[in-house]
Amino acid sequence: MRRKLIAANWKMNLVPVEARALVAAIRADLDPDAATLANDRDVMIAPSDVLIPDVSEALAGSSIVLGAQNMHYEDKGAFTGEVSPPMLLAYGVTYVIIGHSERRHIFHETDELINRKVLSAVRHGMTPILSVGETLDQHAGGRAHDVVLGQLRRGLAGLPDDHITSIAIAYEPVWAIGTGHFATPEQAEAIHRALRGSLLERYGQQRAGDVRIIYGGSVTPENVDSLVSRPGIDGALVGGASLKAGSFARIARARIR
Repeated sequence: MRRKLIAANWKMNLVPVEARALVAAIRADLDPDAATLANDRDVMIAPSDVLIPDVSEALAGSSIVLGAQNMHYEDKGAFTGEVSPPMLLAYGVTYVIIGHSERRHIFHETDELINRKVLSAVRHGMTPILSVGETLDQHAGGRAHDVVLGQLRRGLAGLPDDHITSIAIAYEPVWAIGTGHFATPEQAEAIHRALRGSLLERYGQQRAGDVRIIYGGSVTPENVDSLVSRPGIDGALVGGASLKAGSFARIARARIR
């Protein structure tokens, strides 16, 4: 059985003192259930880059793991404002979100650039969470499957077959991010099924069956159970609700209580 993945994306929020306080509150809520949670899921927090040192210290001794929201594909060089994989590894980062819709649509990241980041993350032993998703126009036009499968195929180009289990996929419909709208469990599972089918066709049952595909897009304590209870949905990528300790802790416990 695939382990669930509950991932917090704090986006561009908080300053160090707030980040430490939020981690402390999340830990106070979740640590008593750490053994139960560890049975079937990973819980990850991805703060902004400037907060990574503080969050790394605040998570010390916890089962919650540290992620990043983005990274460059090169190890070093003249890339002003960027953060490299070795820099992230130095603080214990094990996951990195790649291709988030905000990176694609605000910062105009291409599938080729996203692919280079995915390959770099795998090469450095981190787990990339490759994000795919369609816009409202694409969704309304019946193109959701074509869009997300194309993003998946191009994002994984050149990845050796035996490394496919080193990644996770996040389906995040752009029309549901930060809008208060979310895909119904049936809609989300249909896309997840298509993504899984594409992986099966390319990598075979044994490998593709181990890849986690999670859902992101206005995930809340109120809707998370109905989403992650679906056999094809392996967890959640959580935005706004991850900035409140009680909300995120409830999401991290999805289907336990």
